[in-house]
Amino acid sequence: MAALVARIRAGELRAISRAISFMESDPEAVSTLAQHFKGETNHGVVVGITGYPGVGKSTVVDRLIDAFRVDGKRVGVLAVDISSPLTGGALLGDRVRMQRHALDEGVYIRSMATRGHAGGLARSTCHAITVLSAAGYDLILVETVGVGQEVGEITTLADVVVVIVAPGLGDEIQAMKAGLFEVAHLVVVNKADHPEAQATIATLRRWIQPVLATVAVKGEGIPELKEAILSLASQSSASPVPSDVSAGGDGATT
Repeated sequence: MAALVARIRAGELRAISRAISFMESDPEAVSTLAQHFKGETNHGVVVGITGYPGVGKSTVVDRLIDAFRVDGKRVGVLAVDISSPLTGGALLGDRVRMQRHALDEGVYIRSMATRGHAGGLARSTCHAITVLSAAGYDLILVETVGVGQEVGEITTLADVVVVIVAPGLGDEIQAMKAGLFEVAHLVVVNKADHPEAQATIATLRRWIQPVLATVAVKGEGIPELKEAILSLASQSSASPVPSDVSAGGDGATT
């Protein structure tokens, strides 16, 4: 285990994947690894990306990877997906959509299955964040499974929570009713080239700020989103990664 931890700190991708797999399948591994990481300070920015299915969360994440890599930042992505009823693994993992980054050693992408865990995250998400932090990633993007009310857990882990909606789907009304905007530091209206986009943005800005517009498939609005994330992260004084991850294997920090 000590050798594995040393490889993680050296940023070895296989060691990172192995450690996360251990934590997902073996509660004892969580406790053992916790002893090695105990007391370490998180140096990366943890960003939660959430919203309803179909709003383009994965595309936004994919473009954010580009934006931060241009600056030379190391980026880790934890893409949480629903579980396969047959294997228990992540069903149609979002990393398929980010495959163009597969050969970039400065990017680590991991699909994680919820395995019945509520809250929009996988059971071991917080432990995976701890591993990526120890490996020296500058930015850790956590994409939740498409959720409505069950989104509160990401607020315990992230420096910045970004809620994404899309015009023409009624997402803004659903999100208001579900209290989704209450956990948001930043709201993004993706697919802003839609005819109803400006009306959606205007409606949201009556209630909340800031609201940004993106067309992620074209990369539009992504630089502004990156700067907003960095600005909000600089204002956050709380570390999203617990110094002791030995509290069982459920990933909860509440």
